[in-house]
Amino acid sequence: MGYNSKNRDRRRRGGADFPFHSEPDISAEKKKARDLRQSAWWKRKISAGKCHYCGGTFHPSELTMDHKIPLARGGHSDKINLVPACKECNNKKKYMLPTEWDEYMEFLKK
Repeated sequence: MGYNSKNRDRRRRGGADFPFHSEPDISAEKKKARDLRQSAWWKRKISAGKCHYCGGTFHPSELTMDHKIPLARGGHSDKINLVPACKECNNKKKYMLPTEWDEYMEFLKK
């Protein structure tokens, strides 16, 4: 078995040299979120005082940072994935994906 066949076998198995997919390091993503929370970008985002989910108006200090796609479900702490949310909505949403949240809200309307 030559060098190339060893590497080919490792790739098939998803070995360390060639992972098929990488999962986010949750502790690193949480650190990125903490750093973003101190940024001017986030302060501008919460200055309007609007919850992304219910549309309610709150004092900026009452808004939390929510990951639209939760870290536990493969989300990242990127600006496109972070939204301000009131504590009530953030607690209700928990680990739901945006589509699951929309379905939940539709269910509540019935």
